[in-house]
Amino acid sequence: MTLTRPTPGAPDPQGPVPRAGAGRAAAVLVLVALAALIPLLGPSAALHGTGEAEAPGAGGIALLRTVLFAALCIPVGELFVNRLARSLPDGEGHPAPRSWSPIAAAAGFAAALGLASVVATGNLVPDHVTDIDAGGLYASRDGKLALLEVNAFLVAGLCAMSRRPVTQVWPLAAVVVAEALRAHPTSEHGPLTGSALTLVHLTCAALWAGGLLHALRTLRLWPRTAGAALLGLYARVALVLLAAITATGVCSSLRRMPPETILEQLTGTAYGRALLAKVLLVAVVAALAVWARRRLRRAADPLTACAPARAEVAVLGLAVAASGLLTALPVPIRW
Repeated sequence: MTLTRPTPGAPDPQGPVPRAGAGRAAAVLVLVALAALIPLLGPSAALHGTGEAEAPGAGGIALLRTVLFAALCIPVGELFVNRLARSLPDGEGHPAPRSWSPIAAAAGFAAALGLASVVATGNLVPDHVTDIDAGGLYASRDGKLALLEVNAFLVAGLCAMSRRPVTQVWPLAAVVVAEALRAHPTSEHGPLTGSALTLVHLTCAALWAGGLLHALRTLRLWPRTAGAALLGLYARVALVLLAAITATGVCSSLRRMPPETILEQLTGTAYGRALLAKVLLVAVVAALAVWARRRLRRAADPLTACAPARAEVAVLGLAVAASGLLTALPVPIRW
């Protein structure tokens, strides 16, 4: 959340936060490219020296899953922050940034369709359109979940362009449920427990990452006092979200890597290495969040908290890419 102190000749402190120049746009493009390289090149790097086999098309699948996660975070974050804004005493009547939900829904639809085509060819990357058995999707659990995600993003896009975009919440919830079920097949020990943990983890992560992104976009249009109030309210809720993400993440990791083997697996397996990288990224995000919160509470201009918050969004994007990578790596389940 990067807000700067007013300087001589700057706009009125009660006015909207000034926009940055082309340098920020270039930085965003670099970060997007870096986030795309993590899932594309990550499987080979993570698997190196582990003796584990790389699944065909693992890099592409990880990239599609990353796009799907990002497409989920954006509309969820918009709905979340808009709800927070309405709860503020002076949260009405301010301009709102243009919604990115329709674009996110289109990207999520394309990613879900690509992942469904992989499922339709027996979890292999299709070489030709004729290799895809679309009808076969109805015959398997994974196929039905893939179709659910495709249809849910389609409906979410239509809702986003309707007069009541808040109705997106239902198809987006369907995507979260489908992802939670997909991540824990019925052959796994206690699949419902694992799905419940993933459901909470993914929901809180989408609220945190997408909410921070939309909050920062909103602050660029709101008066500084109202923007500081919105940022402070988001920060309080984000603290609860971070606690839930941490708790569910630890529980999920311990289910897949028992305590007596976790140290070995964090360095000796591809899944463990990717998980360790994600944990380090989340630790950096948490440090930036604490920094932003301190500025909100103690700085003369609370909007100086935007600087660490913008860095927090960037690192969160890398964490989303690491999450996409995790889904393409072999899971070291040991019971």
